[in-house]
Amino acid sequence: MESICKYNKPDCYGAKELEFLLELSSLLSNKDINLDDVMELLAQHLSAERIILTILNRENSNIVIEGTYGITEKEKKQAIYQIGYGIIGRVIQTGETILIPKIALSVEFLNLTHAPTIIDGKDVSFICTPIRYKDEIIGTLSFHKVYKGEVSFKYDARLLKIVGSMIGRTMRRRQEYAEEMEQLRNENISLRGELRNRIMPDKIKGNSSKMNEVFSLIESVATTDATVLIRGESGVGKELVADAIHYNSLRKSKPFIKVNCAALPESLIESELFGHEKGSFTGASNTRIGRFEAANGGTIFLDEFGDIPASTQVKLLRVLQEREIERVGSTKPIKVDVRILCATNRNLEELIANDKFREDLYYRINVFPVYIPSLRERINDIPVLADFFIDKFNKRHNKDIKRITASAIDTLMVYHWPGNIRELENCIERACILSFDHVIRTNNLPASLQTAASTETMQSGTLDIILDKMEKQIIMDALIATKGNSAKAAEQLGITERMMGIRIKKYDIDAKRFKV
Repeated sequence: MESICKYNKPDCYGAKELEFLLELSSLLSNKDINLDDVMELLAQHLSAERIILTILNRENSNIVIEGTYGITEKEKKQAIYQIGYGIIGRVIQTGETILIPKIALSVEFLNLTHAPTIIDGKDVSFICTPIRYKDEIIGTLSFHKVYKGEVSFKYDARLLKIVGSMIGRTMRRRQEYAEEMEQLRNENISLRGELRNRIMPDKIKGNSSKMNEVFSLIESVATTDATVLIRGESGVGKELVADAIHYNSLRKSKPFIKVNCAALPESLIESELFGHEKGSFTGASNTRIGRFEAANGGTIFLDEFGDIPASTQVKLLRVLQEREIERVGSTKPIKVDVRILCATNRNLEELIANDKFREDLYYRINVFPVYIPSLRERINDIPVLADFFIDKFNKRHNKDIKRITASAIDTLMVYHWPGNIRELENCIERACILSFDHVIRTNNLPASLQTAASTETMQSGTLDIILDKMEKQIIMDALIATKGNSAKAAEQLGITERMMGIRIKKYDIDAKRFKV
């Protein structure tokens, strides 16, 4: 028998395959398995140029790459397949193995990973087989290899099916984990939205991660009596955050007194804050309570806190420490039960270094700091804010603005916004007033913003350029209308998702920025 049986010889296919399957089985038994290691082992055995292992997400029907060999991380992230489109999408749809002897001649081969179609003058072939788990298709396994004829092709396809069946259980676990993470992400987004609406549904707008952090901080501190220092540039909405903290606190039914410290003359600020006794100074014809007494039981908001003069800073230390005040002209302490919220756009640390702000006062007010990001740090919130302001000024000015064009949104998003939300609000109000066709266009915006528009507007007006610009704007308008959902946008425009993807890539459009 030894002279007839070839399984003892070094180049025996059966012996090599058995050794490979044993090593593969050992890899799959490891609970911390790295699928890229499995793909590398398979590639070495098949002499393949590339290996692609994909998994189907049943929640969103996306087919994503889970394990690879010979593919860069960038190519892996960019390649997202859809059921029914391309070879991989068709294998998921039909459950049949597909063999492409020469991918250079195939019109179905999408080549999203930019694989070479010819290597050293030889054609590259492609085989893709479904991965099943309990009669359900959960992914695909495929590879690229220099074409070596039909015999090798059939052997490779058979081995691919065997490997696919072996890793089915592992892939199912991965599939369930991916779907669970997707569900958790969606729930997280939903909960953040509920949190945002619960905190300040009518005034604070934003979906960016930075604003979600602010909402989370507001929720955490609102129900306490902690002193809050709200920091941020002028025009970012610090007063709205103070409103949100008070009206979500246990003191919401009590007085809420707001004081703009920068607007009060230095000679009167103490009297305004602490009150005064009759006759304590010229003109003090009656006893008058101050803002702290007026806020007793509730909250006081000290805006522009960094502009308080040094003489008043000393007295504020006692208020913060003891919750006691003394009226001007009196030595009798008055207890006040008041929560203190402060806000400033000044650099307090720099003021301390220049001896313009007391360091001990800084530590007393900096119990719970909340930083409000500037508009240029949350640029993706501009579409949401623009819609909010359009609704606001439609009511105020009796207008009927239906929408804002994609080119106008582009212009808003490339501007640096030194005046932040307040400046954006003024721009939208002006545009609403100037619009007479129910649409805000770029020419309705201030000239200072229009000069910041992209350089594409300066290109020569050939037919191709004009058509490309029109197509890009139509696609962006569709994405705005569908809140960044490219599938719905494609359906609205009567094109396939693949055609939409090609055009989004062509015009370098970031669909994520339109999501709400």
